[in-house]
Amino acid sequence: MFHASEDSLDDLMRVVFKQLLTGRGNFVVDSSKGKSTEVFGALLELKNPRARLSRSFSKAKAFSPLGELFWYLSGSDRVEFIKHYIPNYPKLIKDEVTANGAYGPRIFGKEALAKRDGASEWDRVIRTLREREGSRNALVQIYDNSDAKPKNGDKPCTCTIQFAIRNGQLLMHTHMRSNDAFFGLPHDVFTFTMLQEIAARELGLGLGRYSHSVTSLHLYHDSAATKGRPANLSTSGAEAYYREGFHDYSPMPEMPLGNPWKSIEQVKIAEHQIRTGNIDHTAPTNLDPYWLDFIELFRIHKIFEEMRKRGDDLRAERPELRRVAKIMKEISPIYRLYILGRLERKQAPVRDLFEHVG
Repeated sequence: MFHASEDSLDDLMRVVFKQLLTGRGNFVVDSSKGKSTEVFGALLELKNPRARLSRSFSKAKAFSPLGELFWYLSGSDRVEFIKHYIPNYPKLIKDEVTANGAYGPRIFGKEALAKRDGASEWDRVIRTLREREGSRNALVQIYDNSDAKPKNGDKPCTCTIQFAIRNGQLLMHTHMRSNDAFFGLPHDVFTFTMLQEIAARELGLGLGRYSHSVTSLHLYHDSAATKGRPANLSTSGAEAYYREGFHDYSPMPEMPLGNPWKSIEQVKIAEHQIRTGNIDHTAPTNLDPYWLDFIELFRIHKIFEEMRKRGDDLRAERPELRRVAKIMKEISPIYRLYILGRLERKQAPVRDLFEHVG
């Protein structure tokens, strides 16, 4: 059993990559998605679940995990939604329309209807913990028997998520049958610890540690693109990440106190409006800055995506980039690294546009 307990996602990934790149006892596995180096049996612990975003040069991503989180929260299985944030998703699951293994409908109900009716798996878990703090039954099963033979290539990697209250804090444990260490692990840690903090706020509890067990924790070997599979540079990417050394410790801000679901519903509305073309959608003025920041990140992502579709040069100063710079001044500085990372080159005049932000 491989075990790692660290304060931040970056520290956790560094230990994981070291094991997969140089550790003893690994396996080489040839699966349907290609060859990989595997640790069979891993238990990872994140001591501070808010330190859920990488601060590295190569893995500093906030837009795609945030988009995936709100895909879950919306109870959606639509590929059109998630490919806005993860463009190669349709190729990964071999379906342009429906993600059969989507987590959102399983946790919150299709289009989150069960969540609004109080009949979702999530609501059952919350009721269970309110009725008995010592319960060991606050569990959501993601993987189902029918997933053994999916309609397309989309088979859930997550088996269960489980919550427990201990010493006034909400703990969370996720178990996965399979986890891609380079691409999947950072996204999974982000989305699941965000769900943990949402549940903690809904229950009025402190945020405890997050644990993450995996049967097959693996790193794919580099491979060229094929007709049915995108190129994979996971091993060389992990090597580059490890060469970066240690990274600064910058947790996300704390989620505001109180039940967060009214705010989440407003962000869901804003995300949908912005993603589908209303880039100037105005959020309610009484929304806490914590949630307003997410809306602005969705707006910035849409701006960058529209520029990419037009073939705009991100190295040239443009009105859209001036708008991004203005937004950066108004949101938490924790997110500036991820916005600047979307720029192709930090050269004048774009460099000059952004260097005085904050």
